[in-house]
This record gives sequence, C-alpha cells and structure tokens, in this order.
Amino acid sequence: MIDRRLANQHLIGRPLATPRAVVERLGAVQAQDYAGAKWAIGQRAGGATDAEVEAALDDGALLRTHVLRPTWHIVPAADIRWMLELTAPRVRARMAVYDRRLGLDDAVFARSNRALEDALRGGRHVTRTEAAEILKHAGIDAVETQRLGHIMMRAELDGVVVSGVRRGKQSTYALLDVRAPDAPRLARDEALCKLATIYFATRGPATLQDFSWWSGLMVADARAGVEAAGTALRSEQIHGREYWSGPPRRIASPASPLVRLLSNYDEYFIAYKDRTALSATPVKRQWAPALNDHVLSIDGRLVGRWTREFKKSEVVVDVMSSRRLTRGDRDAVVEQGERFGSFMQRSARVRIT
Repeated sequence: MIDRRLANQHLIGRPLATPRAVVERLGAVQAQDYAGAKWAIGQRAGGATDAEVEAALDDGALLRTHVLRPTWHIVPAADIRWMLELTAPRVRARMAVYDRRLGLDDAVFARSNRALEDALRGGRHVTRTEAAEILKHAGIDAVETQRLGHIMMRAELDGVVVSGVRRGKQSTYALLDVRAPDAPRLARDEALCKLATIYFATRGPATLQDFSWWSGLMVADARAGVEAAGTALRSEQIHGREYWSGPPRRIASPASPLVRLLSNYDEYFIAYKDRTALSATPVKRQWAPALNDHVLSIDGRLVGRWTREFKKSEVVVDVMSSRRLTRGDRDAVVEQGERFGSFMQRSARVRIT
C-alpha cells in the first residue's frame, strides 16, 4: 500500500512536467503554509523551482483559496468554481458558530462581499490591510484580525475573491470572476463523482472516511461520489477494511532508502484521516506532525522532522530523525536537502542529528 500511495502521489516514478500539472493531477494541495505548499508542488515536478511555482500562482493558472476543509488550498483555476460550490456549504456550516461569536451573520457578509466586489472591479489586487480599509469605508468593522480573517474567508467561500498576484512577500486578493472567468460549474452529482475520482486516483488506496476527512464532505456524500464513479474506481480489502483506488498502475518498487523531505502539510499524510500505516512503528496515537514541523520520510514511513533557515546565499537544512540513520540514509538525506536547495535556487548545507 505504501509504494502505491507514493507512486499515485508522484513521490516516486516519473515526476510531472510542471507545477500546474501537479495541482491538476492532485486536485488540491493544502496551503496554509504558503512556502511549504510550493515545495510540496515543486517536489513532484521535475526540476521545478520556487520561482516557477510562484509564477503559476501569479498568472492565475493556480489559485489559493479556502476550499474543502476550512483551510487554504491551492487548486487549478479550471476546477475552482465547481469545487467551491460543492464543498463551501459544509465549510460555512462548520464556521457558523465561530462567526456568531465574532458578531458576523449573513447580513454582514452580504455587505462585506458587495464592498469587496465593488472595490476590486477593474482587475484590482489588494493586500489584507487594504481589504480592511475597504471594509472600514463601507462601515464594516474589520479591525480585529480574527474578524477580518473570517470576513475574507467568507468572501472566498462565496466565490467573490481569490488569491491575486503577490506583492513582494504579501499575498493579495482579486475577484474570482476576473482570475478565473471561464471556470466551469458542474451539477452536484457530477462534482461528487469528479472529486472522488481525483482523490482515489491520487491518494489511493484510501477509505471512504479518508475521503470524507480530506474533502470535508459527509461520508454519505463520499459514498455517493464513489458510486457515481463506477468502474473508474476499484475496491479491495486490506486488513479487513475496504479501500478504494484508481485504475491499477504498474510501478517498480523504489530502491531503499527512499528519502523525502516533506512539507509540513504534505498531501502524502494530511490527505488521510487514518495515518497509522505511515508510522515507522506501531503507535497508540496516530502520528501527526507538530504545527509547522516539516517531515522526514524514509521508505514511505514518517520518521522525523526537518527545518530550513535561509542565510544570505544558502539554505541550512537541519534534519532530526527518531531512528538511527545508516550511511545510506544519511547520503540520501543530504541528496534531498540539496534538491530543496536547488528548488530555492540556493546552495544547501545539510546538518543531521
């Protein structure tokens, strides 16, 4: 199962050609850590650099917004409209209790959406601070950071705004209708079928509960998507549980050690509710990275963490393993650290503890 997941997620085998191709294949890449999400994409695209991923986001081929679960994802512009319409109702429902605590209701959101839409017409891109000023002029209190965040999230979920062109290190918002004017809509049953097919083809073998977790949909909707996909998906029993995947692919078992320096919310582990299969040893509590920890994977198992620190002309990669590393492990870790340096277009210095 581990080798198949690695192959389906393009962490082994032939890499995809471009950052755009990676996200179109995966459907969505979790992206609350913007830099980490870019590395997750670049790692699956042969020879890609951070600048190339950034360019795909700036030109609008890829867009960052709140979709699926209540967090940011990077998605293809061509899929953003139907994906939002399918998953946003569940996210809005889950956020409602927090919105009420902040004094936000549908009437406030209707006003804030109108204010943003009016101000961003003509292709304008605004930073978060500028968005707060737009709302202030419309008589909407958005000074408090959390309140502003919920207002902007709602505007994303309602299909009003989406990521714009980066301004230095600052993200911006622009109108979705401007950034993805031709993004198609799908009937709900068709959207369920498409999302299920994408998920199980790229994350399988996986369970219905895994798909429900990843998509934010009810298990009943997850099941409906699988049923609609028909013969595009296949089921199998693994350790007494039903797993689903896409059409079988011929894959060669990767040479050991297979080392990957994964980003902190990489789809390789964040896409599953049950992550016990990825643990290096049996554990009582599911393995999960601590907040902002990047993850060391060896032979598909999650065995440690890594950090990066940018110096003037290099990046220092510190790798910490929970198990004793062989010489082969250490050589492969250094190779992957250097690959990350190439992605960032810097020399890399790798330190292992």
